[in-house]
Amino acid sequence: MQLSARAQSVEPFHVMQVAKQAAGIERGLGPGEPPMIYLNIGEPDFVAPLPVQAAARAAIEAGLTQYTPALGLDALRQRLSDWYAQRFGVTVDAARIVITAGASGALQLAAMAFLDAGDEWLMPDPSYPCNRQILAAIGASARLLPAGAQQRYQLTAEQVEQAWGPRTRGVLLASPSNPTGTSIDPDELRRIHAVVKARGGVTVIDEIYLGLSHDPRYGQTALALDDAIVSLNSFSKYFGMTGWRLGWMVLPEFAIPAVERLQQNFFICASTVAQHAALACFEPEAIADCERRRAEFAARRDFFLPALRELGFDIPVQPDGAFYVWADASPLFARLGVRDSGELVELLMRRAHLVVTPSRDFCADDPGTHLRFSTASSMAQLREAIERLRALLA
Repeated sequence: MQLSARAQSVEPFHVMQVAKQAAGIERGLGPGEPPMIYLNIGEPDFVAPLPVQAAARAAIEAGLTQYTPALGLDALRQRLSDWYAQRFGVTVDAARIVITAGASGALQLAAMAFLDAGDEWLMPDPSYPCNRQILAAIGASARLLPAGAQQRYQLTAEQVEQAWGPRTRGVLLASPSNPTGTSIDPDELRRIHAVVKARGGVTVIDEIYLGLSHDPRYGQTALALDDAIVSLNSFSKYFGMTGWRLGWMVLPEFAIPAVERLQQNFFICASTVAQHAALACFEPEAIADCERRRAEFAARRDFFLPALRELGFDIPVQPDGAFYVWADASPLFARLGVRDSGELVELLMRRAHLVVTPSRDFCADDPGTHLRFSTASSMAQLREAIERLRALLA
């Protein structure tokens, strides 16, 4: 008996691998040693708002636990449609919204709907690693194009036009991005979409962190541009529902029947309890809570980023959303006696009890220079992390 080539080709998600290693180190810590501070995983330290928790309990008590329609609860699709109108001033027909098993489920459905074996989507490098693994698992591929600080770690229309090949079927963007926290400029997005549309391709944009945008210029949905754009989203980040595994996608109307068939066969439906709970996300109390949290994430960024710069990290672009800092740590390598960010991560775990993520997870052609810090932890933990870094460098 042997595993499939597909299963063997999928690379590990190093964020989780680092977390496992750190947990092992933490179990061996002696009495009085400081515990690990985990700044490696992009998970808010906030949980779902209280109205959402109450709605989940009510759904279970009422026996609302059976399958929903494959496209999701009509009421939830309508709530999302209303939210786009109220928050972004954009009209999105509820019939174009599909409720999914997290944003990962949304990407799987989108990839299966628009890609055949051997096809490719263009993506920026760095980018979220699981996206390219999902494409590889269905026989497609991600073609990563270098995207440096001078272009906000995002693709340009010129890059897309020059890289487009016979098997290119579109682009997969993220705004704000994981790992950089930077968004694509709206004018550049418009130009990219024009290039893609002229070639009969699809523009897919991950807007998972859109609710956590801190700059009005970038805090607008790409759906305002064109009904042909595919948007992937999630209840995990802005609404704090990470483990509930609930997301959604907005599709062109013609693609809905195909995606419905795929959903029926691969997922049946997203979690019923999570869907009923998510209806409460749009209550005024829940939205007010999420907005307070968004302000807190901005405050954490505004403390942590300049503190890292003072310690010698190079951060040329300020993140405008999400809760990440993409920092070039290479100026500190000689001082700390390490050769790359992988060795630095190991050093930080063992000597500072601080867990961060090396650049190898996010870059196909990894120069080994960067670290991704997650600022989703509390301000107290972020302050302690800076103190530990300062002590190590001293």
